[in-house]
Amino acid sequence: MTTKHAVNIFLKNKSIAVVGVSRDKKKFGYIAYKNLKDKGYKVFPVNPNADSVDSYKCYPNLSSISGAFDGVLLVVPPKQSEAVVREAHQLGVKSIWFQQGSSSEEAINFCEENNISVVSGECIMMFTEPVESFHKFHRWIWKLFGKLPK
Repeated sequence: MTTKHAVNIFLKNKSIAVVGVSRDKKKFGYIAYKNLKDKGYKVFPVNPNADSVDSYKCYPNLSSISGAFDGVLLVVPPKQSEAVVREAHQLGVKSIWFQQGSSSEEAINFCEENNISVVSGECIMMFTEPVESFHKFHRWIWKLFGKLPK
């Protein structure tokens, strides 16, 4: 279960690799990437099928990133997440956010066994301040019903 502490740990990261970023501006991988970038995070787009996103270099995997990064946002299918968390661990990453639909029990267990802080089952856009549009309303509803991490 995700805790508020884990959310806060992740959001304190200033540089984040977004694995599963898309060139399609309507897909969540792109929207999350752009959201983080617009809010001042240093963001590294990761997609093995793209050379660039918005004229920024796109990396095929975490190991190929030329700069330092603190956290990883996963926007990929669960089976891909399992390999990515292992690579992240090898690189010393201590904070991973599984966007809704990207986590698997195996990947989460691996993170927990290796002291990697995990956020799972939450939408990152409900937590990156300032929260905007639909996500602000969604967060309000979740707060009303006690569904936000504690």
